Amino acid sequence: MIRLAFLFAAAALAQIPQQLTFEPYHPTGFYQVGETVGWTVTPGPDALTHAYKWTIRRNNAVVLKEGKLDLSSGKDTIEILGDQPEMLYVAVEAMGDAPKGGNTGRNNGLYAVGAAVAPGRIGLSAPRPEDFDAFWSAKLAAQAKVPIHAALTPVATDVAGVDMSIFVLDALGSKAHGYLAEPAKQGKFPALIQLQYAGVYALNAHADAERAAEGWLVLNVDSHDKLPSDKSGGIPSNYQTIGNTDREKSYFLNMYLRDSRVLDYLMTRADWDRKTVVLTGGSMGGQQSLALAGLRPEAITAVLVCVPAGADTNGDLHGRKAGYPNWPSNNADAMRTALYFDTVNFAPKIKASVLAGMGFIDTVSPPAGIWTMLNQVPGTKEALPMIDSEHDNYTFQKAEPCRARSKEILDQIVKGDEFKPGR
Repeated sequence: MIRLAFLFAAAALAQIPQQLTFEPYHPTGFYQVGETVGWTVTPGPDALTHAYKWTIRRNNAVVLKEGKLDLSSGKDTIEILGDQPEMLYVAVEAMGDAPKGGNTGRNNGLYAVGAAVAPGRIGLSAPRPEDFDAFWSAKLAAQAKVPIHAALTPVATDVAGVDMSIFVLDALGSKAHGYLAEPAKQGKFPALIQLQYAGVYALNAHADAERAAEGWLVLNVDSHDKLPSDKSGGIPSNYQTIGNTDREKSYFLNMYLRDSRVLDYLMTRADWDRKTVVLTGGSMGGQQSLALAGLRPEAITAVLVCVPAGADTNGDLHGRKAGYPNWPSNNADAMRTALYFDTVNFAPKIKASVLAGMGFIDTVSPPAGIWTMLNQVPGTKEALPMIDSEHDNYTFQKAEPCRARSKEILDQIVKGDEFKPGR
């Protein structure tokens, strides 16, 4: 993932020439097993400069069908029988000396479309480790013996009616850092814990203050053991690869424990309303949100995540394209380790209501994995499909429905209403 400032810059770039237009047989992008999945392809508003070929892949991994577009009659079709619960990904590439690879989200003139076939029935690709709960229970128990030792340092904000601080907390094996923003008045407030997308960067304190002005007690958690105002903190850019063959050394072990420690601290605060804890984040922030909701199910009210990463980490071994953190599928130790940090395996413990948005052509957080995770959540949940969206750093505007729905839910909860999944 890349920094938020760049997301907006990328969104402002000129659009690629649109040589092709795709109209799905079902506008929703959803099909039942046994139905024909397809798209009608016509020339777009820009002149055709290349011939095109297409490849349909099950879960963006298994090639099912290939062909070439023939638009000599003014249109052509791409279609296939949906024969099992799956996500279908169609890569449309220019032939000849045209650029290779990529898709619509990457501003290089090439295309991709996606569809869902009975996604609510997509099952596990790998079994949950038998000692998964025991492993994490032991880690939480060990952390509970570590005093929190909360240290707060006030910081200035230009948002009226808000107090802000940087917090530092002792956790098991590291320290948790972040921004605390709260209404500058007496009262008890619902809590919002913001978890961060991948990368190493300074956190957005202004956004935290704006949310606090709406009535939230906000804790924005840095993903790393560094001050939230620090742009780098000496953290290596490839942090996600650290310890990826050993569950005791994985970088995500301390990351998840820091998230849980922030929740411990929240629950000590007199200004928390003692009933509402909402977790939110995108990509790796969604990954952390789902993990924390599974680790601490009794404490969490709602989980609002857009294109969450970290699901179906063993997918590459089972005919599914896995995404971030991109655990190496050719390393058996890494594959075993990955399962202890996979959101799919935290999902069965989640009791909160869950909103999860997924892009049908997302190659960073593949939708098959997100559906697999959602299908393991036993409680109420709402899937928010974005059928023409890649990961949000590639197609930022196309991911707007998830951001808008998340804000709508937050606006309800902060007023005392309950999040009732509607989809």
